[in-house]
Amino acid sequence: MTGHLVAGLLAGYGIAMPVGAVAAHLVALTARTSLRTGVCAALGVATADGLYALVATVAGAAAAPVVTPLMGPLRWVSACVLIALALRSAATALAHHRRAQTAAEDAEDPPSPARAYTSLLGITLLNPTTVLYFAALVVGSRTDAEPDRLGQAVFTLAAFAASASWQLLLAGGGALLGRALTGRRGRLCTALASSALIIALAVHLVVAAP
Repeated sequence: MTGHLVAGLLAGYGIAMPVGAVAAHLVALTARTSLRTGVCAALGVATADGLYALVATVAGAAAAPVVTPLMGPLRWVSACVLIALALRSAATALAHHRRAQTAAEDAEDPPSPARAYTSLLGITLLNPTTVLYFAALVVGSRTDAEPDRLGQAVFTLAAFAASASWQLLLAGGGALLGRALTGRRGRLCTALASSALIIALAVHLVVAAP
């Protein structure tokens, strides 16, 4: 079991630690909303990583021929979703900055924790980096022996725990950033910087495709 535990932890941290568009959005979302919303969003990312870890352990090498042809379409879908998300975030930030906001309007704008969870879950499931990473695990899986169900469960839970711990760390950083940037101008700058970074990463995702 130790081997499955270590492998799961390494797999979870391996996909979670590189800071990409999803991580940037998570930090910016927490900075603009609350730690509670950021925690739910972080768990959405970790859930997606856990699901892919489960697929990698259960499907084995037999899934590789099915996953590989989807890489191109998933890359474009992910880039479009990220760009749309960035543009919407920037437009919302500009609109809020240009008009006076009442307390009631401000309370309605932030996404609910449940919406933050489902949003980040969907974005991460469409992230080609996540798909490619766990597809490599699928290709390397062995299917010539009786599957070790307990080992699969340990690997999946370890991958989820590793990803969750890192995403929660990012959410905590976003909450601290939010306390430092409480003014209207600070929120605008944070939102625009995050949107620009997400668009740049989304473009790089497509341009760097083999």
